Amino acid sequence: MRKKGSLFLALLLSAMILLAGCGAGNDSASGSSDDNTFKIGLEAGYAPFNWTQKDDSNGGVKISGTSEYAGGYDVEIAKKIADGLGKELVVVKTEWDGLVPSLTSGKIDAIIAGMSPTAERKETIDFSDNYYKSNLVMVVKKGGKYENAASIQDFKGAKVTAQLNTFHYSVIDQMEGVSKETAMDNFPAMRVALESGIIDGYVSERPEAVSAAAANENFAMVEFEDGFKTSEDDTAIAVGLQKGSELTDKINEILKGISEDERTEIMDAAIKNQPAAE
Repeated sequence: MRKKGSLFLALLLSAMILLAGCGAGNDSASGSSDDNTFKIGLEAGYAPFNWTQKDDSNGGVKISGTSEYAGGYDVEIAKKIADGLGKELVVVKTEWDGLVPSLTSGKIDAIIAGMSPTAERKETIDFSDNYYKSNLVMVVKKGGKYENAASIQDFKGAKVTAQLNTFHYSVIDQMEGVSKETAMDNFPAMRVALESGIIDGYVSERPEAVSAAAANENFAMVEFEDGFKTSEDDTAIAVGLQKGSELTDKINEILKGISEDERTEIMDAAIKNQPAAE
């Protein structure tokens, strides 16, 4: 009886060790603790910061779990950061509203998605130093009544919107007499709404507006002499990171090595290389 009991115990211990080994293998396969990758989240729908394309042309990076590729200013900055960290870049295409939850849950290591380090976001996540600074503008129909607006107060009667859960949407309140339409999920949707006349314009940052006008001859960018009142954090772009992340200081050092001239060159190339239509 003792021999049978010992044999049973040995078999039980072996099974437990085997199961434990399988569990560890599953964690590794999921990539949850892979130190050799740098996983970033972005929409891949905010040209020229980021977009989706069909191949690896102009430095496109494969989007994890798909046959598509991501390109744009954010992707080029992410590549430099990954190189500096000595890690393989992995792009995880994520809807805007899912970026912060994906970061805080550990599904991604960083948000590099044209995200501004606003005070509200800083309550939940940390940010690197800024890697781009821009101004707010409007995108309107070319040849329309608002193309020559010199002030944000020249939009009285206009139907205006911006992206959902961004500070872009809140600044519409500074425009007197406009119809503040329902916020939209992404920029491609706003471009379609503008093209079809559902809206008269949307709030954007200068690079996206230049990109929109370059992609569609019916669009025009409107810059202002008397524009939106914003803080520096509202119009800056930075890398989103988990609270207390050990990557923050490392990424800041890498960003210091990218000169303003180089950043301008990267943005100019992104505007030039964006897909003709999204």
